[in-house]
Amino acid sequence: MSSQWARIRAYTLVEAVLVVGLLVVIAGLAIPTFVREIRREELPGSGEQLRSLVSLMRAHAALDGKRYRIRFPMEDEKDLLGGDRQPIIEREDDPMNAPEVFNLVTAPWAVGNTLLGSVWCAEVRLGKPTVEELQARRSAIEDQLEEQMQDFEPERLPLEVEIDGTSQWATFVLTEAPRDVEVEELEKHPTIEVIVDGETGLAWLQRPLYDEELDLFEQKGWPCVLGQDYTSVEEITEDRVLELREFQIEE
Repeated sequence: MSSQWARIRAYTLVEAVLVVGLLVVIAGLAIPTFVREIRREELPGSGEQLRSLVSLMRAHAALDGKRYRIRFPMEDEKDLLGGDRQPIIEREDDPMNAPEVFNLVTAPWAVGNTLLGSVWCAEVRLGKPTVEELQARRSAIEDQLEEQMQDFEPERLPLEVEIDGTSQWATFVLTEAPRDVEVEELEKHPTIEVIVDGETGLAWLQRPLYDEELDLFEQKGWPCVLGQDYTSVEEITEDRVLELREFQIEE
């Protein structure tokens, strides 16, 4: 009888070892793929979360009747999570006695991992995007705005939201490029632009346009803001633009 139980226990142990071994093999095959999928979603996911954060900030500006702004840490400055990649939300608490003095907002909605993984904001362009600007790859702004923002890095200016929720147009350039890459070299790395219409509050995720696409848009006189999310690597041709517009109408 004891020998029979021994055989049963030995068989069960072998079976368990085989199952565990099989699970280890499956995990070894699946985990790298799973990790790649997660990393692939970090850039568009960061864009989605930044868009939501800007919307929340606009809502709070209108609700509180106070000006807000969103910006990114300057050199040697830390965000509320102790790093240097996450956006910083600030509010003008006393416009009468302390105009242009913005204080840090630490409410839960303003703090968190907005940008995922190694994603960071390489550039903030204020003003409505134009084909000419993109072709010249300029990030210059009006002289008056330059004077107001002279304390900030010209590549990453703050976006200010008025008490009615409106602001300038803004383009947040998010990338997974190494931190020492120059803005002019970003096109060689995965990049997504979060484009915000300051008047309506609508925002879109759009990959940088190819040179051929910019030439087409200039030739046709089309605006370079598609008005909907477009992160596909597929080149935008004249026929493709018509398809996108038909899709907008159907929505």
